[in-house]
Formats: sequence, C-alpha cells, structure tokens
Amino acid sequence: MDMQTWLNDHIGKRYGNYIDGEWEEARSNAMTLTNPARRDQILGHFTEGTREDVDRAVKSSYCAWKEWRNVPGPERGSILFRVAEMIEKRADEFAFLVSAEQGKILSESRGEVIRAVKELRFVAGEASRMEGYTLPSEKRNGLAMSFREPVGVIASIVPWNFPLLTPVRKIGPALAYGCTTVLKPSNQTPWCSVKLVELFREAGTPKGVVNLVLGTGREVGEALVMHPHVRGISFTGSTKTGSDINALAGQRMVQSQLEMGGKNPAIVLSYRDAGTIARQIAQAAFTTSGQRCTAISRVIVLQSLADELSEALVGEMSLIKIGPAWESSSTMGPLISDQHRTSVLRNVAAGLNQGARIRYGGRVPEEGELAQGNFLEPTLIENITPENLLANKEIFGPVLSFITVRDSEQAIAVANSVEYGLAASVFTRDVDEALRFVRESESGMVHVNHGTNSEAHMPFGGMKGSGLGAFSIGHSNLEFFTKLKVAYFQG
Repeated sequence: MDMQTWLNDHIGKRYGNYIDGEWEEARSNAMTLTNPARRDQILGHFTEGTREDVDRAVKSSYCAWKEWRNVPGPERGSILFRVAEMIEKRADEFAFLVSAEQGKILSESRGEVIRAVKELRFVAGEASRMEGYTLPSEKRNGLAMSFREPVGVIASIVPWNFPLLTPVRKIGPALAYGCTTVLKPSNQTPWCSVKLVELFREAGTPKGVVNLVLGTGREVGEALVMHPHVRGISFTGSTKTGSDINALAGQRMVQSQLEMGGKNPAIVLSYRDAGTIARQIAQAAFTTSGQRCTAISRVIVLQSLADELSEALVGEMSLIKIGPAWESSSTMGPLISDQHRTSVLRNVAAGLNQGARIRYGGRVPEEGELAQGNFLEPTLIENITPENLLANKEIFGPVLSFITVRDSEQAIAVANSVEYGLAASVFTRDVDEALRFVRESESGMVHVNHGTNSEAHMPFGGMKGSGLGAFSIGHSNLEFFTKLKVAYFQG
C-alpha cells in the first residue's frame, strides 16, 4: 500500500490519553494535527491533557511499579522483544506515520523504524544485565556486594523530530530496568506515541506500567516534572527547556537525563577527494531537513581547501530535491511547522546582517504543491566569522555555516568555542590529527572521517549545554534508570 492510500484510510480520528490501562475519549478542545507537507490535510485530533490527568497517570505508574520492579528481568525483556517484532512487522505503517506527522521523507522514516527496532532489541537484553559486583569483606566470614534497583516512576518527555525512535529510547530502558513511565510526546507529533503505546498494550504490558498523557509542556510537562511520585526525568529537547527542567528537578532532589541542543562541527583538515567529504557532510547536515540535534551545522575548513570543498558542497546540495514524503523523487522534506520555518529564516537574516552571504539555496517555494507545505531549500552560508550568530546559535534547520581557518589549532578552537558539545566530525588523512581532535574535542561523541550518525548499541550524549546526566542508549542507561545499593553479610 502506498502512503497516500494509507493516509486516506486513517486520518481524521480522535485520540485521548492512555491512563491505567484504558484509552480515554478525546475532549472537545482536542488539538488538530496537520501534515507539515500539506497544511490543509488534517491527520487527527488529540486531546489536551491537564494537570489532573498527569496526577492520575503518575499515581497509576507508581502503583504499577511496586509490582513491576519484582518481575524478573528476562520476563520484562520478553515484552520488549515482542514490541520490537510488532514494530518490525508494521514497519510500513509506522514509516507512513512518521512521515505524515513529522514530514521527513519515507526512506528516512523507514530508517527511524529500523533503528527503533534495533534499540528495543538491545535494551530488551539489558533487562538481564543489571549487574553489580561482589568483594571480599574486611571481616572474617563476611561478604560485601553491590546491586542495582529500579529508580521508580520516570517522566519521559520527548521532542517532535524523531516521533517513534525517541519514545522507544525512553520507554524501552525504563521497562527493561524495572521502572514504570509516563510518556509526554510533543504536541506537534503525538500520533506515533499513540500507536506505540497501543503496541505495548497489545504485547501484554501490565496496566500502569506505561501511561500516555498528551498536551503542552507548560501544562503536562511541568506537572510531570514536579509530581512527588516521579523519581527520574528523561528529557530530549532544547537546552533552554532542559535547563529549566533540571532546575525544577534539583529542587526535588530528583535525577535527570537531559539530551539537548547541538551546534555540531565538521572539521576538514585534509582529504583525497572533496566530493566524498562533501557527500558525508551534506548527508549529516540535511537529513530530517537539518532538524536533528546531531546534524552537522558548521563546516570548519582550512583556507587552502575552502574553495574546492565549497564547490563540492554546492554540487551535493544541488542534487537534493525537496518535496513531500509520498513522492519517490523527494530527498528532503519540509520543516515541522510554518512557525519554525519563520524562526529559521529570521536567524538566517540576522546572520546575513552580520556580514555572512548565501552561497546556495535559502529560498521558500511559493508556487505549486510545495507552497502548501513548510518547505525551505537547503542553504549554504559563507563569509561567516566565529562570532556570527550562525556560527554559534542552534538553527535546527537545513542551514550549513561555512567557516575558514588558518590551521588545525584554530579549527579545534573554533569547534570548541560554542556553548554546545554534542557531536563532532573530523576529516583528515593524518592519524595524529585525528587522535588529537578526539582528545581535545569538547563533544560527547566524536566521529573520524564520517558524519555524525550514532549506532544503536553505543552511549549517546553530550557535554556542556548539550547534555547532563547519564548518556542514553547502550549500557550507560543503567546509570540513570537504576540506583546502586550496597549490602553486607556476616556468616
């Protein structure tokens, strides 16, 4: 079945919260969700949750946690394995969902579905790996040991750019390690969360273990963060919101896992072929229309290589065809909303006022089918100094800043000069240069000779304004979703 046919059969329905094992009716003031590639297409109507809804959901999760924490790890993991299999079997449906509400092209949405399955399967195995350690006691006939226990109820607050993967990234480890969770998706992309929670129910997850409350951050998100039964907050989103959440969590002595913004550099010091490097950078910069925290948004290149690389980047960008997901020729989708596109364009204009100039793209389609969506051409901006707004601020769109430097030392200094530290790439044929950058980069994830794509079994996180708390994905989740306990035995 093609995407348009599937949409015609599924759009326009009403969805409510999922609390204590029951789906609730959408209220009369439900929010209307539209397709970012076709603003006149209504996808569905989603309830606006309240603080009272949050209270009921958290209390449900708290009661469920008292039982769920005692379920053996392999049994918890078996539910996650089932959900992964169910997502895989419905991969086309979930790809259509992702593309419809977020806008990304179908190949990217299918990639998101595959990644969600991989991460769920990895974390399902983690349910059997909550290891501690045993040491000899200082006393005769004694034993000293440590072990892990689940934290409790987790508030899972997710953004709009990966509407399937990010909820999986929160719910999966929470359940694997014996926690329960209340999920609050972005009110711009709630549809995937609704369908995902339906699968957890179908897979046999006990009531209360996963609850879903739809709504705004101001109403639902804040109530979740401040609820006395919530013992951990896993948040992905902007640095400003993450900072606010951390301040509130600190008042309650509650731990937080924050994945926040990025201004990720690609440093180019040497190469065999400029076209190969440009292809890597363009892919990392314009996937999801640049709306990724790990997107490359700055190219920092030696002056001697700048002209050739700039020309190669323009060549790669000229191959990008913006369009809706249901057109097979599309290679980049729209931005999430017209409001967000306006924000991106406003930042570009501010950077141009500071002396930068557009080398390629930057136009908004004003005629034909594309005028019905939130499209923006991929944009390359040159003549940027390290002080320019476009070199420092997270734009979160298809905008790539091109910065030239004298040498590798200045390149590293410029790369580290921003408030963020999520991901970074270095392109070089010199092993010593690569190792130096890995050591000196103020980023949580460093890539050598490839773009900023992470892997499903590796820890994911950043430094400075990009992250706080335990890294997500991988085994490092154990540090957030569990607490350490020590026991002493005397014979």
